[in-house]
Amino acid sequence: MVDFFSNVKAKITSMMGGREPEAIEEGGEKEYVELDTTGSEARGKVVVRPFVMETFEDIKQVVDALRDGNTIAIVNIRPLKDKDVIELKRAISKLKKTSDAISGDLAGFGDDYVIATPSFAQIYRARPGSAPVADAQQATQVAGQETF
Repeated sequence: MVDFFSNVKAKITSMMGGREPEAIEEGGEKEYVELDTTGSEARGKVVVRPFVMETFEDIKQVVDALRDGNTIAIVNIRPLKDKDVIELKRAISKLKKTSDAISGDLAGFGDDYVIATPSFAQIYRARPGSAPVADAQQATQVAGQETF
């Protein structure tokens, strides 16, 4: 049983950046434990980053950014599409495999852009046969407002 509590204390200490938790005083005073939260702030930031894919080798930057886990990539594929469609298909295939491996999401946005997200984000997709404008009109009609 002592080993169990020692393991729990070691895990809490490692989560707090290696510092020992401050002792909790018993008595009439309120009890507080100070936690170190500075390490989690940098991890929590999300970066929306644009990329331009001119050659197949440019996919490496996008894949590396996605694997970091905090980047949403907006990739302009137009230059590679104009140059070599076969290389574009290879690059999209690699991006799709990486997205699947990290449980992310991948979708085309118009003819010239692809958006790739890590696992914490999901790309909105309209229902089949409906446009986003129709969805907005239906939502406002349901809410009791008429659209003109």
